[in-house]
Amino acid sequence: MVINKKLSGVGLGLRREMLDELLQSIPAEVDFWEVAPENWIPLGGKYQQQLQQITSQSNFVNHGLSLSIGSTDPLDIAFVKDVKTFLDKHDVLFYSEHLSYCSGKGHLYDLMPIPFTSQAVEHVVDRVKQVQDILQRPLVLENVSYYAAPGQQMSELEFTLEVLERSGCLLLLDVNNIYVNSINHGYDAAEFLQALPSGKIAYGHIAGHFDEADDLKVDTHGADVIQPVWDLLEQAYQLHGVFPTLLERDFNIPPIQELLVEVRKIKAIQQRVEKSQPLAGVSA
Repeated sequence: MVINKKLSGVGLGLRREMLDELLQSIPAEVDFWEVAPENWIPLGGKYQQQLQQITSQSNFVNHGLSLSIGSTDPLDIAFVKDVKTFLDKHDVLFYSEHLSYCSGKGHLYDLMPIPFTSQAVEHVVDRVKQVQDILQRPLVLENVSYYAAPGQQMSELEFTLEVLERSGCLLLLDVNNIYVNSINHGYDAAEFLQALPSGKIAYGHIAGHFDEADDLKVDTHGADVIQPVWDLLEQAYQLHGVFPTLLERDFNIPPIQELLVEVRKIKAIQQRVEKSQPLAGVSA
């Protein structure tokens, strides 16, 4: 399937409680919106009409919650087909999910770390290819935060790169997750960023987190973005070029006007980096 839209700029997660305000006026600062398809597929009537009213005016991406790409449970083919119908109906640009799993003989209600092993790479790659065949578009996988690495045989970076290369999927680059993991697992965030393939990045996420301790950060999406994460986002742009980036806020959600302060900050960083980089084909 060919989608004629193009993703750029800065995005924001859409929640149902925002609908009434957005139907009156969509903020010009927000270039695209993100929704979890699971929160909308079961709904009909008024909610579907309202969503379609907004998607017809704006660019949209989907960020899923329950695909469970790393699970040993059978892939939920019916669900993936429902997602494809939703993507097509709303002309959604990308469907992203987490490089993790959330089911094992039942739903686990959390994102669990896939073991960093060659066997797990094979398993995930096979499932990604199944999903992409049904969706008729690349799956976009997010590098996730994790707090344990059971059965680890390779690094997080090695695991991520192998899945990206062998499956043909794209990357949702979550900058806050890199920061959180670098603290929790003691690696260099800049080196991790530099090793990622620029051409695989579909779009990015940035969010706040909770400081449990100096050496334990918890990815909550419930607070403002801190300065080291802003700095890492700017570094990511310098390394990979400016990519579309979405502000995540899932808890303690303030009014839209307060969220727009951070949306504008992302946009300002994008513009600063674009101005600092020489034009392609022009010698310095």
